[in-house]
Amino acid sequence: MPTTVSKTRKQIAKKRNGQIEALHEFSRDSKRLHKASVRDQKLEKLASARSKKEQPLLDRATYFQKAIRERGSEPLELAPIQDLIYKFVHQYDEEYSEIGAIEEEYKNGFYLPDLMDGSNVTLLDRWEGSWSFLTSVAWVRISSDGTIKKSSFPPKGSC
Repeated sequence: MPTTVSKTRKQIAKKRNGQIEALHEFSRDSKRLHKASVRDQKLEKLASARSKKEQPLLDRATYFQKAIRERGSEPLELAPIQDLIYKFVHQYDEEYSEIGAIEEEYKNGFYLPDLMDGSNVTLLDRWEGSWSFLTSVAWVRISSDGTIKKSSFPPKGSC
């Protein structure tokens, strides 16, 4: 995808018959290039922050997608889902010390795709890894005592 700097550079070069190197430091065109560069840096910073925030949910959806594929892409009952949640929570026990936060989430309501609905299982099975597709998948919160609450994507608050 072309950046703002490259577009601005092309416009200036077109205006100056291809001689963009002949700009002095405080010219209007020089300022345009600087503004475009700052804009691109800002957008890149925002995109990386968003990606960093979205990655844990993408990893979670991928885990449950693999799990339902291993089980034949069929809807699951509550007990197997809770078993999958337990395995997800404890998959990195020896590597991570912050496991308590995920266990606390499981007690209060673990956020995951609804694996009890056949159409939702099919949607999750067809998921190709994009963030935007996950909005069409139904999500729930399942607590360790078996309480199921419908939820929306992306989650409100911390996840």
